[in-house]
Amino acid sequence: MLTAVLCLVVAGVVAGGLASGSRGGPVTARLTAVTSQPASAPYPGDGVPAFGDAAHLAGLAGLTLSAPATALAADPVGSGYWVAAADGGVFSFGDAGFYGSMGGQWLYAPVVGMAATPDGKGYWLVAADGGVFSFGDAGFYGSMGGHVLNQPVVGMAATSDGGGYWLVAGDGGIFSFGDAHFYGSAASQNLGTWVTGMAAAPHGAGYWLVAATAAVLPFGDAASYGPLPNDPPFSPTTAIAATPDGKGYWLLQPDDGPIAFRPPPGSTVTAQGSQVVSAAAARIGLDPADTQGLFCNPYGPCEPWCALFATWAWQQVGVPVPSDAFVGNVYGWAASHTQVLGPAAAVVPGDAIFYGTGTANIAQAPHMGIVAQRWPDGAITTVEGDAGPQPNGLFGVVTNGPFFPLQSMDSAAVGMPTYGFAVP
Repeated sequence: MLTAVLCLVVAGVVAGGLASGSRGGPVTARLTAVTSQPASAPYPGDGVPAFGDAAHLAGLAGLTLSAPATALAADPVGSGYWVAAADGGVFSFGDAGFYGSMGGQWLYAPVVGMAATPDGKGYWLVAADGGVFSFGDAGFYGSMGGHVLNQPVVGMAATSDGGGYWLVAGDGGIFSFGDAHFYGSAASQNLGTWVTGMAAAPHGAGYWLVAATAAVLPFGDAASYGPLPNDPPFSPTTAIAATPDGKGYWLLQPDDGPIAFRPPPGSTVTAQGSQVVSAAAARIGLDPADTQGLFCNPYGPCEPWCALFATWAWQQVGVPVPSDAFVGNVYGWAASHTQVLGPAAAVVPGDAIFYGTGTANIAQAPHMGIVAQRWPDGAITTVEGDAGPQPNGLFGVVTNGPFFPLQSMDSAAVGMPTYGFAVP
């Protein structure tokens, strides 16, 4: 049935790395945080769309992040919210106060979720391995750190009295701590995507889960204000935050704002690689040519275009790689003209990543992207074309990660093995 290389759907804003370390336990992978400052003023633009009675306060268009935004929490007593990035940086909007972050500290796994205390004078952060960090007047009631998870944790929500919280995993499974009660999960639902975040109903008797496609799933007494699971807007979404009265919520869609991909401390970055990443990151967003027909794109013919995008990014800095829609051909060109590396290699930004099991055909070589960051623990963040969770033919350029290349098959954000890398 396939007549051209199929760039499979991979979500770009979900932190999917599976770290086996935990608070107080053995550590085999670490992620460093580099951002610690709150946003100093509201920034206009998109990135945090509002539903129900939620007011649009600010977006991400004027905020340049060093890592993708992965978490969102609303101020329960004011008209603001916080956004947290995968590196642990916290940014405050509206009248939300800043009470600290994981900026400048070692993390075993990327930050993926956030929840605020009832008085808005504190918040929790949760990492992909289930570890919980408390700030301000937030209390600690336990975590999933040190436990074996079927899928990484992707979000959290706090009870109305601040005496407990829930954690949610990528498969929709719910973990309750403190006085948090269980009101159902999406673990047994056939969503066709994965859960990326959650928010609590105002009276503590329910919660919302949000999927990567922006579909919102209510549980308990949480009301639905859209988007529906069968009719979402299909914009890569990483988090949800509810208004204080529970009659609306915001969704976090970080690919709508610019990401600078500042290198973590101690990482190796070449001038050419930095230029490749800058060119790729400048194109993050929906495909502007997708209305012309299935797989139409700005980088080549109307066909699956992840490889066309990656070769275009290399061409912007003078790499003489030919435009090609077949991922296997791009790998073969690099093997003959530059250098290819194995999936365990210490790559640098600007390198290409290849997913699959080989290069002989489209089944073996389904997708590729550009490495944007490599963390000291080996986790990477990528920029990938013809990706999303958008419907087939409505893809775009998205961020993906952080995830560990050797564990990408088991990551909800990738779901494919990493075959190797190539140097431009």
